[in-house]
Amino acid sequence: MFRGAHAIALDNKGRLTVPTKYREPLRAQCEGAMVCTVDIQSPCLLLYPLPEWERVEQKLLMLSDTQPAERSLKRLLLGYATEAEVDKAGRLLLSAPLRQYAQLEKPLMLVGQLNKFEIWSEPLWQQQIARSHQEVGSEDIQNNPRLQDFSL
Repeated sequence: MFRGAHAIALDNKGRLTVPTKYREPLRAQCEGAMVCTVDIQSPCLLLYPLPEWERVEQKLLMLSDTQPAERSLKRLLLGYATEAEVDKAGRLLLSAPLRQYAQLEKPLMLVGQLNKFEIWSEPLWQQQIARSHQEVGSEDIQNNPRLQDFSL
């Protein structure tokens, strides 16, 4: 499980360095094989270990190629999906189209989301966190039936 927000850098070749604590679990889970794609709801990237991405692909396979909304979703997620491998130094190359989509420059935030990571530009991450704080206090959250029994 991936958790926490980690400040990381993007090098001149478009590589990020995966935090040390995740390297061995990623080698054990997927031999460092990852898939990165766009988040369709936020200006960030989603980075999946290959087995987790394969679960997403099975869901996408069930979507229609004739329904415009479903086809558009498949086109975006699969069109941007890029395989990458964590090298021996813990680095992972992000393609130029992915970096451009998420407006990635130095510094970055790598945010654990249990089965995947989000990759954010640091300024956009700070904006998202401010919005999330506002949303958590809103009536939409308080009236959400799935969150009624949620407690920490």
